[in-house]
Amino acid sequence: MTRISVEHLSIDFPLYHGESRSLKKTVFAAASGRRLGQDGRKRLVVQAVRDVDFELHSGDRLGLIGANGAGKSTLLRTLAGIYEPSGGRITIEGALSALLDASQGMNPDLTGRENIRLRGLFSGLNPKQIEQLELDVAQFAELDDFINLPVRIYSSGMVVRLGFALATAIRPQILLMDEWILAGDAAFMGRARARLESMVQGAEILVLSTHAPDVVMQWCNRVIWLEGGRVRGDGTPHEILQQYLPSDQFAQASMALAARTKREADGMANQQAA
Repeated sequence: MTRISVEHLSIDFPLYHGESRSLKKTVFAAASGRRLGQDGRKRLVVQAVRDVDFELHSGDRLGLIGANGAGKSTLLRTLAGIYEPSGGRITIEGALSALLDASQGMNPDLTGRENIRLRGLFSGLNPKQIEQLELDVAQFAELDDFINLPVRIYSSGMVVRLGFALATAIRPQILLMDEWILAGDAAFMGRARARLESMVQGAEILVLSTHAPDVVMQWCNRVIWLEGGRVRGDGTPHEILQQYLPSDQFAQASMALAARTKREADGMANQQAA
């Protein structure tokens, strides 16, 4: 069974060079939201996430919302194994993939093609599967001859296309996704959205951090609102977004979702009629 269990999770980041008494006093005085503290070694730390609990099972689609600095990306990176918890416990059962950074897992000195092959080997694919992976990623990323050049010379847009194609080519049971993937030029997002939605539907568990309420309404069945590293609210998208957003923004997001749902329904009806 695919599952994520988070129990009393806390994440601290030590502030090195913060041992002087005057510096501590200044930082504490300037801090807002009570995000600073001391760990067991008496080091000054930023309390990025504090005492978070939740459990997800197959079929769950969790949206993480909150202002910048609320702890959303930190929580995602901890679930992905990038950060180590300072306290609490995380249990993950199932194959996991994380779309957290455009260049995640890529070696900039290798070519695009070599990075694709390396990802295939890391994922345990056989030569035939790696060949198919290479074809799929190269076609979607549309890098043309740049696929055979080092990634370090790519533009930021090219890195995003390659990173997205790599991250979505091998479908996991658990998908962690940060909001960077929802940004980009219109031409890229037009192609990426269908691929991404197909992946979301195929994943057993989704954890998504985003500032786009209409995406949360459409893709998620549960929302956690983080504020100052703590859980401010936990419930259905309608319940939590209605509390989190100003009334006019909530109404706009609801109308945007309704309009998009209608367009998709009309598109399916036209296809069937044809």
